[in-house]
Amino acid sequence: MREVELRFVQPVDLAGRIANLLGAGLKTQVVHAVAGVDLEVKPGEVIGIVGESGCGKSTLGRIVSGILPPTAGQVHYRGKPVHDMTGQERRAYELGVQMIFQDPYASLNPRMRVREIIGEAPAAHGLIRSRDKEAYVAGLMRQVGLDPSFSQRYPHQFSGGQRQRIGIARALALKPSVIVCDEAVAALDVSIQAQVLNLFEKLRDDLDLTYLFISHNLSVVSHISDRVAIMYLGRVVELAPTDTVFTRANHPYTEALLKELPTLTPGRRTYQPIKGELPSPLDPPTGCAFHPRCPHAMPRCKAERPLLREIAPGQYSACHLNDLA
Repeated sequence: MREVELRFVQPVDLAGRIANLLGAGLKTQVVHAVAGVDLEVKPGEVIGIVGESGCGKSTLGRIVSGILPPTAGQVHYRGKPVHDMTGQERRAYELGVQMIFQDPYASLNPRMRVREIIGEAPAAHGLIRSRDKEAYVAGLMRQVGLDPSFSQRYPHQFSGGQRQRIGIARALALKPSVIVCDEAVAALDVSIQAQVLNLFEKLRDDLDLTYLFISHNLSVVSHISDRVAIMYLGRVVELAPTDTVFTRANHPYTEALLKELPTLTPGRRTYQPIKGELPSPLDPPTGCAFHPRCPHAMPRCKAERPLLREIAPGQYSACHLNDLA
């Protein structure tokens, strides 16, 4: 993707315009959900997208999967801009990029049986014949660790981990090459998280899948990601291989996130949460968006936005402190 942006615009409604006649001074509100993201994902790679709630990572995932069109910039699939695609190319993109959602219960139709949830889309798109649906669904359910005899059940008859496996099977049903995992394990117990992460790794090896793995937890993405992109207020502030992020993080925001991770080291530990609140995307700060919370902020940080640039082989960071090194 190249300079991808997404802005949600809320114009002044009729009541607001009438209030403005009386001097209310209401203005059109613009939310900068994604504010210019450059990211290249290689085939077979797992990119972890990490950041606090409200940083735009889920919105970015929806742009990649085609659910939300970008306001500006371009999304490329196999080297071609998506907005220029027509016919078979567009169909290949729409089927080839699938999404797994955070809430496994809310994303499944409660009135449909599992057989229809998983088998409806491939049958509708002509990937399988209707008479082959039962065998196709059974194979997918075995692949994700579910008993095919449960295919006649409804979503409410499954546990949270089982429902997430149903969501994974539904995504796999269209034979995608890219899967966007939006907080796919956030709603699960820790032991179940490990099982689902192991399943993702197995499916990646078996099917040569590419993942965009979205999470607010760095420790989760460390187990599955090849590279990690740290997002803050709609922008990527650091991008590096996973080992590099954990051993020599560069951006102050990345360092702050790492300090909040729990450890198994015995003894007392003083937690140092990130100071301040995430700024509103309705009115983002000037310069570096992180400067109101950064312990190393300089006058330049308030006036000039740092660009994401390579500071070491494979490591990119957007911080003015790198100019002082």
